[in-house]
Amino acid sequence: MKNRSVVIGISAIQQKGDFENLDEALALMDQAVKEALSDSGNKLVKDHIDEIRTPKGFWRYRDPGKWIAKNNDFKNIPTTYITKIGVLQQNLINEACLKIEKGEINASIILGGEARYKQLRSVIEKKEYFETQLGENPDFYIKAKEDLYGDEELAELGAMAVGYYASMETAIRKNDGEKIEEHQNKIASMYEEFSKVASNNKDGWLDHPYSKEEILNTSKKNKMLAYPYNKLHCTSWNVNQSAALIICSEELANELEIDNKKRVYPIASSENNHMIAVQQRPKLFESLGMSYAANSINKIMERFNISLDAYDLYSCFPAAVKMFSKSLNLSSEIPKTITGSMPYAGGPLNSFVLHSTVKMIEKIRASEVKHGLVTGVSGMMTKQSFCVWGKGYQEKFVFDDVTEKAKLDESPIKLSNITEGEGEIIGYTVIEESENAQKAVLYLDDEKKHRKVVSSHDKEFINLLLEKEWVGKKVGFKAGQVVSY
Repeated sequence: MKNRSVVIGISAIQQKGDFENLDEALALMDQAVKEALSDSGNKLVKDHIDEIRTPKGFWRYRDPGKWIAKNNDFKNIPTTYITKIGVLQQNLINEACLKIEKGEINASIILGGEARYKQLRSVIEKKEYFETQLGENPDFYIKAKEDLYGDEELAELGAMAVGYYASMETAIRKNDGEKIEEHQNKIASMYEEFSKVASNNKDGWLDHPYSKEEILNTSKKNKMLAYPYNKLHCTSWNVNQSAALIICSEELANELEIDNKKRVYPIASSENNHMIAVQQRPKLFESLGMSYAANSINKIMERFNISLDAYDLYSCFPAAVKMFSKSLNLSSEIPKTITGSMPYAGGPLNSFVLHSTVKMIEKIRASEVKHGLVTGVSGMMTKQSFCVWGKGYQEKFVFDDVTEKAKLDESPIKLSNITEGEGEIIGYTVIEESENAQKAVLYLDDEKKHRKVVSSHDKEFINLLLEKEWVGKKVGFKAGQVVSY
């Protein structure tokens, strides 16, 4: 099949050191493209690149793709896409593969990068951080169609993801029937194993693994960010990292005489793009759309008689790993990461899936893995993706978007208009507002089973939330505050 999509070039870049030894994100992404071109074995592939797709990071560049194409003397001016948070990173890969298989393009570069570590070093070393000014807009600037947050939860938790995932985590804990100490120990043990993987990953941010006790116990370097999560449970985006993939048609790979050892195929992918804010999800501990996407990928694997022997589950927070694992029916013994997870391998904003995909392709090339699965998330576990990679040639790339089915079967819960009453806790967290002040944030179902988000600064109540299981219990509220418990 001449238009079969295939990855022929990959790269993953990482920098550490002092401010002066670090590059801005544009330079990191440029280097990633250079290394991916070199990795393909034939740099003439740059004369066939029709598009560059880039997930938006912390950087302010309007269109890094055009600049990189010019800087590397691309023969053509590629069509450029920038996708904001709220668009699945896997979607960039899927869109490129589908366009290649339809014969609309010959080759695409998927590219991401972040330089938060250089920005951090600028503060520590009291140096001024500059970014190259790129004011020209991309050809396409793609945003999510709906909002990621509900008004009440945004007011209480802000835009940082940790509080939302922590609230999901307590809902998962209750649904799994785990005691608090048991739950905390299990997470710490899982993440201890992740840190070992990351410390052996040449592209991982972590140099030395953490012990279970270091992850479990709070300290100056491991503060509680949002109960039950400490810093070492959470994605680490203060990294200098970039990654690139070159995807082209089988015909072009043959024309350029790309070594078969370099070629790895996207076999199948599924996506759920049905957006429901956490505040309105029927269940905080699972997503129906996610289950549909997982079932879809499992059925495709059965049809092709493919067994998966490696996974990298999206790992921004433990809740994500658990929800993916459950949707795929994975046993606790199966390793969940090949990178070492986002807290330890590094979690560059909005581009980690490129890194996990590059790592999976490396392992497939090295014959360490025959078929591997990479998963992805956008938002607050809002959207999910699954993608299977392998050397085995299939007739065509199989793609399934379960969004419309999920929309039909999973509707948002109505928001409560009650200002005073009683509600059942379905998930909660405690966040640090300052050194000496904590705030509890609770997701409730009111008497009508409508959804509400309330908070409390009551120290006695907060201590109870930290010591005992409160999901399933009822509290009284008034004007957005807990007034009785």
